[in-house]
Amino acid sequence: MVPTRRALTYDQYLALEQETGVRHEWLRGEAWAMAGGTQRHSAVATNLTGELYAALRGKPCRLYNSDAKVRIDDTDLSTYPNLSVVCGELARSPLDRHASTNPTVLIEVLSPSTERWDRGGKFHHYRRLASLQHYVLVSVAELRVEVFTRADDETWNLRVVEGTGTVDLTAIDVTLDLAAIYADLPAEPTDDAEGAPDPTV
Repeated sequence: MVPTRRALTYDQYLALEQETGVRHEWLRGEAWAMAGGTQRHSAVATNLTGELYAALRGKPCRLYNSDAKVRIDDTDLSTYPNLSVVCGELARSPLDRHASTNPTVLIEVLSPSTERWDRGGKFHHYRRLASLQHYVLVSVAELRVEVFTRADDETWNLRVVEGTGTVDLTAIDVTLDLAAIYADLPAEPTDDAEGAPDPTV
């Protein structure tokens, strides 16, 4: 099911989140509730959280989960990546004190309902963050992680890790074992509904 989109001012959007406690994405005057995930999706995100938390201890970078909002002021998008890493002091949007604007790493765990948006439109917005060095897409259906690394303002290099190997996030000096990301996952039901919300870029 495609999420219901509502026309709101940004102040109304902030009030909606505060009143309902539900996370919403916002893009240029429209807001829609974030989709929930499966147990397998949650397990992959939890594994990533544990591995990154351990790897970043004692380093000047902080891991945030999907409760942490990121805002791209240049394109007027506010969203909640599955995981984000901010190095150094947290920068906040002038429109939204609860939204950071300077992640070094953004990670999205893919699902059928969000993959098209995560790969396409959302990455278009994320690329406008000058601080961003790695954008990571993590499959749930197979052992596959894609790491986009910034080469310059216009160029991103892609490395795909499948089956075995390591995920190298050089900007934060972290290497993750693919086996650890996918350890002890529950089986995924086969009757999940397809259909991807695809907000315009």
